[in-house]
Amino acid sequence: MERRVVFPGWLCPALLLTPQLAVTLVFFFWPAGQAIVQALVRQDAFGLTTRFVGLENFAALFADPAYLASFGRTALFSIAVAVLALAPGLLFAAMADRIVRGAAAYRTVLLIPYAIAPAIAGVLWMFLFNPSIGVLAFALRGLGIDWNYLLDGNQAMLLVVIAAAWKQISYNFLFFLAGLQAVPASLVEAAAIDGAGPLRRFRSIIFPLLAPVSFFLLVVNIVYAFFDTFGVIHNVTQGGPAKATEILVYKVWYDGVVGLDLGGSAAQSVILMAVVIALTAIQFRFIERRVHYG
Repeated sequence: MERRVVFPGWLCPALLLTPQLAVTLVFFFWPAGQAIVQALVRQDAFGLTTRFVGLENFAALFADPAYLASFGRTALFSIAVAVLALAPGLLFAAMADRIVRGAAAYRTVLLIPYAIAPAIAGVLWMFLFNPSIGVLAFALRGLGIDWNYLLDGNQAMLLVVIAAAWKQISYNFLFFLAGLQAVPASLVEAAAIDGAGPLRRFRSIIFPLLAPVSFFLLVVNIVYAFFDTFGVIHNVTQGGPAKATEILVYKVWYDGVVGLDLGGSAAQSVILMAVVIALTAIQFRFIERRVHYG
């Protein structure tokens, strides 16, 4: 019989919930409200006067080709980061689940990148691919590849995708490994007795049972690509060359901090928040239908 904790009054539950509610209000609802208010106003060049402009900031954004182009770059960037972070994470987890000797050391090494901040991860990969002193850039030139991400927008996008995905592989590895260890061994053994090979067992039994974990990580990785990759882009390319890596979250910062367009930047942040919420809702509405729990 399941035992449940029952509080005699409302005061104790309220006190226990107060810290979390305070954090949510201060760090989410209050900034979100401020962004919505600022998105509806416009300041003069010196920030001395403010006037209400309604939806003019939003209309100006959707009439700006540069802003519309950033949507395409963000979609490409987020999909590439999610795929490149999820696939190796699953592969490494499957390999770690089969290792008996040295498993602890193997897992520890794979978890180290998660402890590195996105900005530091970007700097590490920037040095590796630096056209002048980078070891990997030198190897690429030896293979006949003219590598210079400072001038080539496609190479710059590839570099920030690799850096951002590398940072997230450890997170995915940890959850995939926990999911693999939760798969009943009896099911795998029964399939092996029936003659199913390793690939068939993984495709038909193990991977479907990982559906809840995979769905959770898909949502987390897309949100990560939209928001937490700012440090990678800022330290590696600063949105260049020629805006080739300027995704939505970086454009919000650049227009607000560098361009001092607070109204336009706030409108961009509201749109970005709405896009992420919509994508998450779509994933829960349609993709979760294919997920089977238990």
